[in-house]
Amino acid sequence: MTQSLDRYHRQILLPCFGEEGQRKLLGSTALILGCGALGTMNASMLARAGVGRLIIIDRDFIELTNLQRQILFNEADVANAIPKAAAAKEKLSGINSDIEIISVVDDINHANLERYCGLTEGSEYPRVDVIVDGVDNFETRYLANDVAVKHGIPYIYGGAVGTFGAQYAILPHTEKGDAPWEKLPGATPCLRCIFEQMPPPGLTPTCDTVGVLGPVVSIIANLEVVETIKVLLGNFAAVRPTMLNIDVWENTYRQLKIAKAYDVGDCPCCKHRKFEFIDGFFGSSTTTLCGRNAVQLTHKQGHVGTGSHSGGGGMNFDEIADRLRKHGKVTANKFMIRAELTDNGNPYELTLFTDGRAIVKGTKESNIARSIYAKYVGA
Repeated sequence: MTQSLDRYHRQILLPCFGEEGQRKLLGSTALILGCGALGTMNASMLARAGVGRLIIIDRDFIELTNLQRQILFNEADVANAIPKAAAAKEKLSGINSDIEIISVVDDINHANLERYCGLTEGSEYPRVDVIVDGVDNFETRYLANDVAVKHGIPYIYGGAVGTFGAQYAILPHTEKGDAPWEKLPGATPCLRCIFEQMPPPGLTPTCDTVGVLGPVVSIIANLEVVETIKVLLGNFAAVRPTMLNIDVWENTYRQLKIAKAYDVGDCPCCKHRKFEFIDGFFGSSTTTLCGRNAVQLTHKQGHVGTGSHSGGGGMNFDEIADRLRKHGKVTANKFMIRAELTDNGNPYELTLFTDGRAIVKGTKESNIARSIYAKYVGA
């Protein structure tokens, strides 16, 4: 064994690894979307395992409330207002100086994700071998799903909130059907095979509105890492084909058999090769409002409703207002919800309208506005 592999000795002893497997990891590239609770654990474990190149993208700065579950950060990072991606690179470089870590402080959207994956002409980033989920909203997940299917890149999905978590590995159906996993064990349904439409705004809870138990994050992230390592080793037959749902407080563990979702459905992404999130057809756009120190976010996936029952797939204003009252003063009527919030020591005013728009007052930066929206409203 060469000196450069000594640190991985206990891993190399495993029958599924050996020196050949370790060298595969060292020659691979993983993209980690988001560097929060899931992302920090993903990044830490993949760096320790010896994945040769990690690209970490996150738009946010570190807050005191992050320290309960985001394992790479400390109080000094909070005091110094360091971006999460930059702090992660610093910490990981001290854990494993033999690998390359690329940190990107940016908002992930349809205009840049393919470039960060090394898939566009002239991109300064290497082509990634796997996309690992560490984000806080479904819009970015559906975008990542589009990129994975379009370009034939495995996508490792994970999510955790409250005491509940879910994890699933997507080995996408490709246009030519020639990806190595499509022969054995076979491709798996993509995110839109299972949930064709993205959840309406406000329907899904977030860590900032309902809380999160740190251990469930660690469990889901480590499950993501295991599936990521299987993919990077090329051991696709070992990838779990089910979606795992767990609730660590209620002691429930369920594996959902979803293999038939592709066959019985009519997925616009997998079967029709329509990449509507990459094209910007779905998702959201932002506009800085001149002279108002505010950003408007506009959703492109239909309108939302009001009252206890939104109808038409819209958001439930009553539920959202109740959640927001835990964080500040809320004014609500049949036309809008307005909440006064304090986030990372800064005051913001979040206004939600029935036509799907939102205005975040207190910033001119679209990435900050999107972050506030994702934290307190969700997808």
